[in-house]
Amino acid sequence: MNTVKPGYVRPLDLRNGRVDLGFGAGGRAMAQLISELFARAFANDYLARSDDGAVLPALGQGERLVMATDAHVVSPLFFPGGDIGSLSVHGTVNDLAVMGARPLYLAASFILEEGYPLADLARIVDSMATAARAAGVMVVTGDTKVVEQGKGDGVFITTTGVGALPAGRDPGGARARPGDVVLLSGRIGDHGMAIMAQRESLAFDSEIVSDSAALNGLVEALYAAVPAEAVRVLRDPTRGGLATTLNEIATQSGVGMELDEAAIPISSQVHAACELLGLDPLYVANEGKLVVLCAPEHAEAALAALRAHPLGAEAARIGAATADPQHFVQIRTGFGGRRMVDWLAGEQLPRIC
Repeated sequence: MNTVKPGYVRPLDLRNGRVDLGFGAGGRAMAQLISELFARAFANDYLARSDDGAVLPALGQGERLVMATDAHVVSPLFFPGGDIGSLSVHGTVNDLAVMGARPLYLAASFILEEGYPLADLARIVDSMATAARAAGVMVVTGDTKVVEQGKGDGVFITTTGVGALPAGRDPGGARARPGDVVLLSGRIGDHGMAIMAQRESLAFDSEIVSDSAALNGLVEALYAAVPAEAVRVLRDPTRGGLATTLNEIATQSGVGMELDEAAIPISSQVHAACELLGLDPLYVANEGKLVVLCAPEHAEAALAALRAHPLGAEAARIGAATADPQHFVQIRTGFGGRRMVDWLAGEQLPRIC
């Protein structure tokens, strides 16, 4: 009799397979692509950490260099609460911030489609400049390419950032321990559903607005309130949403997660939009939310620090890490039962960042 090994995943078919949208969704398929193709080809100690950025050698005075990069292909280019310009700044600034770093500089690469209106391009660039100033970073170098009409979908932007990691800080996806408390800085799903409402022309009593924002100020407020070693993991739950982010951390750290459904903040508009479209808000992308796993003895101080900041006013304690050799993420439902919260499979919302 043929048996399947526990945990077996069919390898990528690198000879005959094709790229599909699921490879960019932030879920299990994307993790497999990164692991079996990119990580294997580019194997090195920095990449092996599988975090949102790479911690590089020391700069002096105990600080280390952190580097992160992010590509942005959002559609539509303008949406309630932001646009591809501000999003391209926030995305990379946040990747640096969740590494514990102070973002310093950005590089920007633009791929422009022939025929795109210069007025719209200027609007995007001005928004990007405003976001960079607000985040305290400078765009110091860049590149521009133009492709033929019909081959670029308007504008694609890639930003790469560098930051300084102060001595003593070392958050990472592999540092969670059983008993650590899971904190969330606010309501989930706003960004993804703002994009979808714009695409599908959905109307609600009040408009759903993207949460796109730079999180470096919120992270600094957290570190000012608790010892650096108490901050085990920082993540911004973008593609794949909160559910996929927590599955990534559980796998990296070798722990389980137990969440309280009633404690997870979701707006009524997002909840209604998800029901209408048949989506689970736990898997919807965010661009201005912070997930924190911290030592339990410092959880209340960390939560208070988040709530004292404008971007964390609705912060909540949503669960805890558990000792679980299967690394399952589970949620206690409002009916008193439990359900599994697995990795995102496939592409739930394409082109949301």
